[in-house]
Amino acid sequence: MPVHRPGTPRRRRFAAGALLAALSLLFTLPSAAQADDVPARGEAHLGMGVAAHDGDTGQGPVGRVTQTEGVDVSGHQGNVAWSTLWSSGVKWAYTKATEGTYYTNPYFAQQYNGSYNVGMIRGAYHFATPDTTSGATQANYFVDHGGGWSKDGKTLPGVLDIEWNPYGASCYGKTAAGMVSWIRDFVNTYKARTGRDAVIYTATSWWTECTGNSAAFGTTNPLWIARYASAVGTLPAGWGVQTMWQYTSSGPTVGDHDKFNGALDRVQALANG
Repeated sequence: MPVHRPGTPRRRRFAAGALLAALSLLFTLPSAAQADDVPARGEAHLGMGVAAHDGDTGQGPVGRVTQTEGVDVSGHQGNVAWSTLWSSGVKWAYTKATEGTYYTNPYFAQQYNGSYNVGMIRGAYHFATPDTTSGATQANYFVDHGGGWSKDGKTLPGVLDIEWNPYGASCYGKTAAGMVSWIRDFVNTYKARTGRDAVIYTATSWWTECTGNSAAFGTTNPLWIARYASAVGTLPAGWGVQTMWQYTSSGPTVGDHDKFNGALDRVQALANG
């Protein structure tokens, strides 16, 4: 006859219950990798989703067309060694100023003024979040926090960075018509505040998906295209040529690197309006 040990079944039931609870927790909680997929608000920057959505061949531009090297930076780069970039041949720069209506780049002054001080022609950009506030509201926030323009020959017009949503649905929950309306609201307000047409930064695949490949801005707003390859490829509807091209996210010194479609005097012409 087996020896009866009081309490043994209860301990077994408790252990089984604990095991089931642990397994349940394992399958219901997001993994660390999943949690890391969504950045904190404010961490977005030019081209954040380009490599993931369009790929990155690791090639730079080819051909003999005269182009002028540029760079774009955000808070991720911190204090930038502008003299090093200048010595490497970088002649123009864009710095992230704002995002939505909730973020300003804490390194903006060092980056924006530092590039100017070494001789670069520079400008500011705004990372758009069309699901948080209107285009007009964000344009005003941008102008009020570093995105303005002055005709000093060294200041480029502001940039609307409109691309994949790093915090949720790619098109920010908007229809194509709704997205076009939001962009128009932004660029019209920016022009009313500064007298300049904002540059639009985007990728062809995002623009096609989220605006229905709208041709509404090609005759007014310069295009800054993002594509990490040896050529810009197909441009969004309405634009026959790009003004700038972000061709890599891994510059030799710091930040993303870009080509202005022309010699330095063309960069100066854009700055002067």
